[in-house]
Amino acid sequence: MKSWRIAKIMTAAAGLGLAATACSSTSTSSTPTTPSATPTTAPQPATSFLGQISGMTQIASTVPANGDVNPYGVAAVPASAGRLTQGDILVSNFNDKANVQGTGTTLVQVSPDGHTTLFANISALPAGQACPGGIGLTTALAILPGGWVVVGSLPTTSGGALPGLNPAGCLIVLNNQGKVAETITNGNIAGPWDLTVKSDASSAELFVSNALGGNTATHNGVPVTGNCTVVRLDLALSATAPPAVTSTTVIGTKFPWAANKAALVLAPTGLAIGANGTLYVDDTLTNSVSAIPQALARTSPVTAAATTISTGGALNAPLGMTLAPNGDLVVVNGNNGNAVEITPAGRQLTTKTLIKNGAGDLFGIVTTQAGDGLLVANDGTNAIDEFRG
Repeated sequence: MKSWRIAKIMTAAAGLGLAATACSSTSTSSTPTTPSATPTTAPQPATSFLGQISGMTQIASTVPANGDVNPYGVAAVPASAGRLTQGDILVSNFNDKANVQGTGTTLVQVSPDGHTTLFANISALPAGQACPGGIGLTTALAILPGGWVVVGSLPTTSGGALPGLNPAGCLIVLNNQGKVAETITNGNIAGPWDLTVKSDASSAELFVSNALGGNTATHNGVPVTGNCTVVRLDLALSATAPPAVTSTTVIGTKFPWAANKAALVLAPTGLAIGANGTLYVDDTLTNSVSAIPQALARTSPVTAAATTISTGGALNAPLGMTLAPNGDLVVVNGNNGNAVEITPAGRQLTTKTLIKNGAGDLFGIVTTQAGDGLLVANDGTNAIDEFRG
């Protein structure tokens, strides 16, 4: 039931013959780039996070009663509230029962012992709320204090085509009972593909990687290539009211994206915020990881090219990314089922095969509650897998 057949993706992207430009006339290849100097991948040291992982267990299926498939986003529940249970994880489904991309509407909650419940089915929005293009839940998923759940939507049109709207999609906010409380839309939210958050009791900084916008080529009104952004939304939090957006700031620009029949879109996906306030972004199209400094307070954007810290090497269509307890980044590849551990300075430290011949299997990723393993959304089996020593 995969919508991703990544072994074919890069050939398909190259076959488009498209330019990926950055709000300027400068063009770059739409295929993943190879760095002039291949990063050194060191042997596994005993202290590496991935070095301790040796086994896999399937925790639970993520397919709810309506048949939605392709689990994309995962988020750990930090505290019990309403129908959310601490220690469980939420999962967002991107495809419907017919396996059409950008049409999934469900969030499921999975407990550590494999019990799965439906948290929400966003088949329709309440009166007064809108999401340009409709509903197609993405990897963008986070839980704020008070149990407010934020999930991204990048909807598709007939047959799973990218929407012609600009901007398209939105962020959907649900309360801790799984009911839609509000939608967040503005000109800086265009196909929200992933997100991460830094929060306290009264405020949050929500970082969103867009997969659309900045169109540089279209075909019959449908976007084909462009240059998207990474955006910070500053939120005011309340125990009794949905999060309120106080400001929106573009902090990263010129991240190229390209439409792709197999993957829908190749774009920046994984996000992780470091303890020092640096935001890390991995880009599926360019096989790279960028580091945006001072992301919590930045008032002006930096470019993807200027902030790249690691490219090529063991990276192979990187998708989900998380911060390991040791401060390293863990990135999962879309093209081969591998995970790559990268230091904050960009050194590719360890590569671990999570799923052999796993092209198209790995997507959203979080560390286990104990910090000794990984929980990964597996598109190939429509399940949550746990990897630990």
